[in-house]
Amino acid sequence: MSETKKVTFEESLTELENIVQQLEKGDVPLEKALSQFQRGVELSKICQQTLEKAENTLTKIMTEENQEVVFDREDETH
Repeated sequence: MSETKKVTFEESLTELENIVQQLEKGDVPLEKALSQFQRGVELSKICQQTLEKAENTLTKIMTEENQEVVFDREDETH
């Protein structure tokens, strides 16, 4: 049975940057370029999901009753 290693956001971003650099050079065979492009799309989605989760976490605050609520800046400006 194969184990899937969960990569970090930083590892995903670094791999994505490497793929972009290789594709920008233009000296990658078409088949490899297509597979790299597909991998890049996957990595992009992974990074986007990680950022969305982080944003959701950072926009929550705890009340005095230990309840999570979404932090709303507009409420503080009024």
